[in-house]
Amino acid sequence: MKKLSKILYCHVALLLALLLAGCSDSKHEEAKQPSNHDSDVLSDEMSNKMEESTKIGKDESEPASGSEESSTDESNQTSSEKEKNEEKGEEDHVLAAYPSEKIEYARVWLQLGANQEIDELNVRHISAGEPINPNDDTSASYPEDIIQLAGSRLVDGSITYSGNGDGTINVYNVPLRWDSAHHLDQGVMREVTENIIKNTKKVYVDTGDDEKVKQLIDMMSIH
Repeated sequence: MKKLSKILYCHVALLLALLLAGCSDSKHEEAKQPSNHDSDVLSDEMSNKMEESTKIGKDESEPASGSEESSTDESNQTSSEKEKNEEKGEEDHVLAAYPSEKIEYARVWLQLGANQEIDELNVRHISAGEPINPNDDTSASYPEDIIQLAGSRLVDGSITYSGNGDGTINVYNVPLRWDSAHHLDQGVMREVTENIIKNTKKVYVDTGDDEKVKQLIDMMSIH
């Protein structure tokens, strides 16, 4: 009887040992394998890191692209400005030997002259206070210094103006030659010449073609 109890006790002890060992292995396996929740959390973290990495890469690449485009634009702009400066330098060189006054006279005629096929460009300076019509004592006088340009022939026309010093001129509608005023009533010439002063036209003078400007300067005669 004692022997049977001993055997039974041994079997029970062995069974308990096996059960304990199985539980230990099961817990060890559970500890090694992540749960579904842990797997989802890990997946979300990896996804977020990938999105952040992609966003950072995109943000870093965009400024570089903009910088490259800006560098290219600046390079093109610099090249264009360099070409313009070179062209301007060549143009300035053509007129470098001439005074600014003569350049102005030629440009005015080139823009406003009635006849461009002239053989001579006459320049006459008229002081402020001189009569607009020198043949009539009742004529109004110029309120400022005046420049009158004319060809060698009457058909070439004339330009009477004053300079403003800012690239613009005041053009006076004055004929190169006045008809006889003896048949006019008293005070008519005064009224006509005063209207000329009131109705001057402000004109911006273009730079024109430098070669043509040079040709006009070379045929210029200043009185």
